[in-house]
Amino acid sequence: MRSFGTPEFIFILEAARWTLALSLLAFAGGSALGLCVALARCAESRLLQGVAKVFIQLFQGTPLLLQLFLIFFGAPILGLDINPWVAAGAALTLNSAAFLGEIWRGCIQAVPRGQWEAAQALSLSYVSRMRDVVLPQAWRIAVPPTVGYSVQIIKGTSLAAIIGFTEITRAGQIVNNATFQPLLVFGVVALVYFILCWPLSLLAARLERRLAPALR
Repeated sequence: MRSFGTPEFIFILEAARWTLALSLLAFAGGSALGLCVALARCAESRLLQGVAKVFIQLFQGTPLLLQLFLIFFGAPILGLDINPWVAAGAALTLNSAAFLGEIWRGCIQAVPRGQWEAAQALSLSYVSRMRDVVLPQAWRIAVPPTVGYSVQIIKGTSLAAIIGFTEITRAGQIVNNATFQPLLVFGVVALVYFILCWPLSLLAARLERRLAPALR
């Protein structure tokens, strides 16, 4: 058994890069898919609305940990060779898409109806209405909650430790198994998460305050 020292601290810090990489992957993939989900929820087609609603209910209504297990342990049964990085990225992307899609659906529908009606009065197509009129206004509404949700993505990456992905939490488990100092080790882990998440929380609050007058 060894004591917790500088090498162990650096090991945890180095694992933070994988937490950030996984978070960026989940946010980018979740944003792309989430936008499709949000647009489908607001589409004129009942079929698209239904498919998007089922997707949201499925991934919001089940734990992220269970989704990780289903992808990581279920893929080999289907003959797919999958590693913890791919499994964690896929699960977090799908989960993020469900939440971001619903957040953005609310932001799209928060655009005043007069804007929708004005676009229709100009005989703009659905695509043109969304691209040129609705989405630019919805984006201003969506920025604060989107930044705020990115904090949840970072914290959600901790569950990837369960399937062996070496991010901050998994690094903390490895160090703890060598030092047997759980209070110190996981206190450092919590501090690293706080340092990563706190600036984003402050940014989300600041953006909300700055954009509030323009949205009234």
